[in-house]
Amino acid sequence: MGSQWLILACIFVPLLGSFLLPVLGRINTNARNLASLLFVLVSLVCAVLALHPAMTGQPLRVWLELPQGLSLGFLGDGMAILAAMAFSLTAAVIIFYSFGYIERFENLNEYYFMVTLFMGAVMGAVFSTNLILTYAFWEITSICCWRLLGFDRSEKSIRLAGKALLVNVCGSLLMLAGFISVYMNMGTFNLLDMQGRGVDNWLMALMLCGILAKAAVLPLHSWLPASSDAPAPVSALIGGAVMVNLGVYIYARLFLAGFQLEPVWTVVTPAIAAVSALISAGAAMRETDIRRIMAYSAVCQTSFILMGVSCGTMIGAAGGLISILMNALACGGLFLCAGTVERSTGVRDINELGGLAKNMPLTALSFGLCALSVMGLPPFGGFFAKYMLIAGAVQSGHIWLALLFAAAALMTVIYLLRVFTRVFFGPLINHEATERSWEMVVSMLILGGLTLLTGLFINVPSDIAVYVAESLGRW
Repeated sequence: MGSQWLILACIFVPLLGSFLLPVLGRINTNARNLASLLFVLVSLVCAVLALHPAMTGQPLRVWLELPQGLSLGFLGDGMAILAAMAFSLTAAVIIFYSFGYIERFENLNEYYFMVTLFMGAVMGAVFSTNLILTYAFWEITSICCWRLLGFDRSEKSIRLAGKALLVNVCGSLLMLAGFISVYMNMGTFNLLDMQGRGVDNWLMALMLCGILAKAAVLPLHSWLPASSDAPAPVSALIGGAVMVNLGVYIYARLFLAGFQLEPVWTVVTPAIAAVSALISAGAAMRETDIRRIMAYSAVCQTSFILMGVSCGTMIGAAGGLISILMNALACGGLFLCAGTVERSTGVRDINELGGLAKNMPLTALSFGLCALSVMGLPPFGGFFAKYMLIAGAVQSGHIWLALLFAAAALMTVIYLLRVFTRVFFGPLINHEATERSWEMVVSMLILGGLTLLTGLFINVPSDIAVYVAESLGRW
């Protein structure tokens, strides 16, 4: 099989390994926790090892031909490898953060099982080239999301988890209807056979519904802010680092590397993203709950990525792919910092917080680093990502689109500065707050440091993203 096992290991080590975790948990909880982290790190290492073939024009392929167009295939091209590295890296850090955060909850066997199974399904969706297989992995992530959002078993969290499941599954069913209709028209579920082939506008609309629901983009966004009561690592995994970014990745996989769309969609989809970015940024400016602010921020930043991959330009597509990495690191880090503040103070209203930089300097540093990247300030990685996104909108000829996103970017600066100054500066209000867990602190510092490191060495991710965008041959 050669190096093809790298792709299979990326997917099936966490997917199948997750079923061992409840057994390990009954024997030794530390072994269970470390095994969960190890399974996700295997995905990261294998994705890194598969990068070289992908960048030299020899992407790894795994293929099994079945009757009636039901072939099962996985492709490790540059787009898939970049997403897999971003998702597995941030997920590994979030799992490590969980070691210090989640121990006060019950049902920890289920927690680590669901998180690891979720990551296996994400890897499957990233590498799959079969529409039905993509849908199957897509739905597994929705089920894991439902169980994780309702993890503390309170009546409120169960209700909100049900809302998230309803939105995601309804969107996914519309997407499935689109996939089946595509099969009826083309006679195959293999996405590689559909490259450059046109698709009817109504089919595009069906598939877009599933993407907007998973990515939490307006008007299908409400489940994400409503689910901010979930444990902080769950919010980071689903709302900041992985799940919402998976939605925009699937858009890129279907409509950049797959179907040829009508030109109207290079206006309609970015316009939806622009409205989503502006409204969610406005909501973040008015909100006072720190966890809900981060949730609205995640909606805003995901909308930026959707604009990049849908505006119809090479530089915008490359910027969108880079933004998947930057958004995973920075938004995931902000969710973890918000969770640490809540865990240490018992308070979520930013008007009741203040001066925490005195007692929680490393949390303040981590939040500042991640916030500067999300704001898009140099030399952080987020600056280069936002520059390419807005440049892509300008290059598409829609100056109004670039202006709308520039306005949303300015609003992002305002609401994150508001949170940072109110929570970490001024008179100390929460005198008992301390940084109690070294695992949580190290995790936040890793993500904060990576947002700066990726900016200082931006040529590495940008070269990968530009290579992938150029290889699509759509420009």
